[in-house]
Amino acid sequence: MFRWLTRLADRRRWTVITASVVLAGVAAVFGGPVVGQLSTGGFTDPKADSSIARTRAADAGGADTTGVIALVQIPGGIQSAASQAEINRVAATLSGDREVAVVVNPLTTHDPAMVSSDGRLTYVVAFWKPVGDSAESAAAKRVQSALAGDHSVKLGGYTIAQADVQTQVSHDLAKAEELAFPILFVLLVLVFRGVIAALLPLLVGGLTIIVTFLGLSIVNNFDPLSIFAVNLVTGLGLGLGIDYSLLVLSRFREELGAGLTRSEALRRTMMTAGRTILFSSLTVAAAAGSLSVFPEKFLYSMGIGGAIGTLVAATVSLTVLPAVLAALGHNVDRFSLRRRRPQQAEHRGAWYRIATFVMRRPVIVAVASAAILILAGLPFTRIAFTSVDATVLPELYTSRQVDYALRHDFPPFHLAPVTVIANATPQQASDVQLLAQRIGKVPGVALVTPPRQLSSSVVQMDAVLANDPLSPASRDAVTAIRGLSTPLNTVVGGPTAEFVDLQASLARTLPLAFAIIAVFTLVVLFAATGSAVLPVKALLMNVLSLSATFGILVLIFQDGRFQSILGYTSQGALESTQPILLFALAFGLSTDYGVFLLTRIKESHDHGAANSVAVATGLERTGRIITAAAVLFCVAIGSFATSDIIFIKELGVGTALAVLIDASLVRALLVPALMALLGRWNWWAPGPLRRLYQRAFAHLEAAEPLTTSTAA
Repeated sequence: MFRWLTRLADRRRWTVITASVVLAGVAAVFGGPVVGQLSTGGFTDPKADSSIARTRAADAGGADTTGVIALVQIPGGIQSAASQAEINRVAATLSGDREVAVVVNPLTTHDPAMVSSDGRLTYVVAFWKPVGDSAESAAAKRVQSALAGDHSVKLGGYTIAQADVQTQVSHDLAKAEELAFPILFVLLVLVFRGVIAALLPLLVGGLTIIVTFLGLSIVNNFDPLSIFAVNLVTGLGLGLGIDYSLLVLSRFREELGAGLTRSEALRRTMMTAGRTILFSSLTVAAAAGSLSVFPEKFLYSMGIGGAIGTLVAATVSLTVLPAVLAALGHNVDRFSLRRRRPQQAEHRGAWYRIATFVMRRPVIVAVASAAILILAGLPFTRIAFTSVDATVLPELYTSRQVDYALRHDFPPFHLAPVTVIANATPQQASDVQLLAQRIGKVPGVALVTPPRQLSSSVVQMDAVLANDPLSPASRDAVTAIRGLSTPLNTVVGGPTAEFVDLQASLARTLPLAFAIIAVFTLVVLFAATGSAVLPVKALLMNVLSLSATFGILVLIFQDGRFQSILGYTSQGALESTQPILLFALAFGLSTDYGVFLLTRIKESHDHGAANSVAVATGLERTGRIITAAAVLFCVAIGSFATSDIIFIKELGVGTALAVLIDASLVRALLVPALMALLGRWNWWAPGPLRRLYQRAFAHLEAAEPLTTSTAA
């Protein structure tokens, strides 16, 4: 396969380059607008009880649970004629939209809970018909336009908040790209000491992003995806594109420096760095793709986008980049800052000395490194979870301002009730009333609204909670309501029920996702090394580094540290899906750097080096590359730490932390220490697996001793 790719890149280089330019143009036209095509939300399980409750109410002709909330200033109080005229005008404007099912305002309900504690604010709520997200979004825009000139009204609610999130994601994406690309270029110039070489990784990263956008656009036509996948695709695609091109470019330059012809240098590059990229991309794609088993559209979209982005990055790095290198040849070093000399085999630099130092004291270093990781991970044992709502937005958005006012100026939690939908006819009114009475006695329930007959066979009643909707007391109340004995067929929905169902869905699906990641990691690392021990060791080290990352995230975002520096307001918890998303991504990236190092150690070991020498040589020849790759990747995806949406910020910071911990503490200390302790057992595999490796994977190894280059 790699010989064929080499011939394609060398003999058909201009054909490959031309095809890539055409593909980039097509992707820009059809994939560029994907940000505006993707949907928001996606944090619920469609098969959960709460989702069924929402669907059943909508099918019965009731209003959707989402809508628009108009916060109205009434300086003269609710009784003044001017205030009542303003309320009626706002209600009439909302009622006039064709997608609005019902409008609730304080003048018709006479509910004192709809007036603020100081009497200067009230709100009007418009609930949508069950028309779908696209129609709701369009209706929200019409409502915003109709009330745009009224400075006494601020619009919020679920639909407005989701639209604001989409706007902010687009803004954050542009900001991250503007920040990342210049910094990456400067760092690449320092790493490669040349302008031409520094531009090539950015070329690969940019092409990866735009082609992945095209892939997302195609998938979205068949299965709607979440807008948040764009952030992951941008950071992951750019980071992996740079990582993979760093491997290829470094090896190619070193082979040229060793005196090889362009064609021979390209062939040896593909047989070594190309092989590493193949195994690396399979592990990262499997880790990201494992998220697609979750029913929540947010995680599913991240999985699809991450898998596509990873495979595109590998494909571009193994086809387009070699063709460009074949066209450039020695010109890849044009405009170099200074000439670099090939590093000889006997050279023993800083990384070699670090590995030797560690392997002389393997027990002390292994125990100390593991202890640091375990201690850093201890705060994860007290993690708390929250959900996505308007509080994730910056304060400049009206949806965030409305949410704050409703939480602080009004009797709490009236707009986040537990919704009980029962299959009941009017003849079953006594059973309905009995159920309402029993719900009212559940601890944590403040009051129950009178049952409403939505259709001839469906009844709805709302239980207003006495505590914050996401508090343990409110979650217990949902569980208790669901456990009530009644002859009626009931389902329970509302924000609290959705949060409970989300937690249950994530816990139920997580073992399958972890199994997929673990199996693929074990298989791919076995295929890369031929060892049954090294994959298991890598699995355990990944878990250690991830636990440390999660613990640090709890210390920062849950405990509210560095808020002024990072520019966020702590929610006192982490968004529920973030640990799972971060686990999949960081696990894949940790294995990615593990493949970089282990394949180089194996290369030395296969050519006769003793275990300790192979480890030291492998770290020496990959240490600089892995460090550079880690730093560059942290800039690429860590730029999302500048996002004004807190859980996107958590993703950027968390991924950067995981990469830095793995590339430094784990690869520099823990790996050589454990490999020194295991000795020849590093390469052990039972007889059947050894024979399987020889038949299935040995042909992917380089067929001859390679040059003394420093690249992986």
